[in-house]
Amino acid sequence: MAIEMDGEQTQARGWFEQLRDLICAEFEQIEREAESDASFEYIAWDRTDPSGAPGGGGVRGVMKGKVFEKVGVNVSTVGGTFEGDFAKSIHGADEDPSFFATGISLVAHMANPHVPAVHMNTRFLVTTKRWFGGGADLNPPLPREEDTADFHATLKAACDAHDAGHYPRFKKWADDYFYIPHRGVHRGVGGIFYDHLEGDFAANLAFARDVGRAFLDTYPRIVRQRMNTPFDDAEIAAMLAWRGRYAEFNLVYDRGTLFGLRTGGNIDAILMSLPPTATWA
Repeated sequence: MAIEMDGEQTQARGWFEQLRDLICAEFEQIEREAESDASFEYIAWDRTDPSGAPGGGGVRGVMKGKVFEKVGVNVSTVGGTFEGDFAKSIHGADEDPSFFATGISLVAHMANPHVPAVHMNTRFLVTTKRWFGGGADLNPPLPREEDTADFHATLKAACDAHDAGHYPRFKKWADDYFYIPHRGVHRGVGGIFYDHLEGDFAANLAFARDVGRAFLDTYPRIVRQRMNTPFDDAEIAAMLAWRGRYAEFNLVYDRGTLFGLRTGGNIDAILMSLPPTATWA
């Protein structure tokens, strides 16, 4: 279902869809290198706003392969009105509950426990204010210092090209956000997280693009370095237990999950972040 968009909204949506295509092509190429014919399945979905008006929709892309046990890459463009008190929790919506949101969200859970899982999203929201948010964080069941360093260095370079203060601020934001209070642990080795990036639309879109390109640079490189590493049953068990922690965070604390549920998004797209298998001892 269509919703009206202005020029900035159209530009943002266009980039998120382009980034989706670039990422999915790269992930499918990795599967080819592993002698797998896995590819993404794309399912379109529509949303009706609680008011009854067309509320936009999106496309859910999922691939289950030899390297990527389960990876979801979703793009959505939705709009309408926040219901009830939820508007008070959204930047700029306490004065007027109408909103527009477009973005890309990605979560990959890997077959080999030596290959880190990963999360990335970037988004553009419009209420009475206009802002970008997003980030990327690495989630290895079995952390390797060199992979963590590669991931952070690439994101830092993307941040530094725009503002020397971005990386330290956004790294701390990620460290604070991706924490599981009831377990007393972080869910991964961090990355960057930012929100409410307002002001110059062109400059902020350029930053969002560079974050997406940085992810596309570093993560496939890490996957290729680790996807053929031998592993044993104990390492699989460690990965499954770690996935349980990941699921707990996404179901209890993740703001994106809550936003999707409270705005009537596609439930399968919202919960695609959950791992295909996990254990709780």
